[in-house]
Amino acid sequence: MFVVALTGGIGSGKSEAAKQFVALGVPVVDTDVIAHALTAVGSPILNDISRIFGAKFLNADNSLNRTKLRAHVFNNPAERHKLEALLHPIIHANALKELASNESALHPAYQILVVPLLFENNRYDGAVDKILVIDCDESLQIQRAMARSQLTEIQVKAMLNVQVARAVRLNSADEVITNNESLADLRNNVTEFHKKFIKTCIVSQ
Repeated sequence: MFVVALTGGIGSGKSEAAKQFVALGVPVVDTDVIAHALTAVGSPILNDISRIFGAKFLNADNSLNRTKLRAHVFNNPAERHKLEALLHPIIHANALKELASNESALHPAYQILVVPLLFENNRYDGAVDKILVIDCDESLQIQRAMARSQLTEIQVKAMLNVQVARAVRLNSADEVITNNESLADLRNNVTEFHKKFIKTCIVSQ
């Protein structure tokens, strides 16, 4: 089964695109979903985060205050590297397990692996066959990220600064879906990609 890595900058619409692939019956392995599960209340990794970064990043119910931790690490490279060193290896291992599990099921000829920071590390280089980038204008990225995560413009720009440049992402992509318009347009574009890629997979097999 082909593996298509789906990526894009913050606020580009990766999550909405992934939802449409699910609606089309395509298996989706999302590293953000894995990360959320690994840092659920009572999990060993959440305890490690509290120990390393402090209990101030936990809410009153002992859940992770993701917005607060995200803002902290994106303003502190050393802290961000510590968090990545803690999370990324186990996220990677779990993602590979899910991909392997999908291989034995009756699914379309490909599956999606959602990796927001695909180009910022090389962990998934040998695991994907194609790279699909969801792209939009930077002004839209900032607007969407602020609305979605209740972040300030300064915080969103700090996150953009630690991600690879938009030009690098686009030049490294095998396929690009532009998401400057409505949600309906994005869904239509994902559907068209799906139809085209299904045919590609069949020919390649």
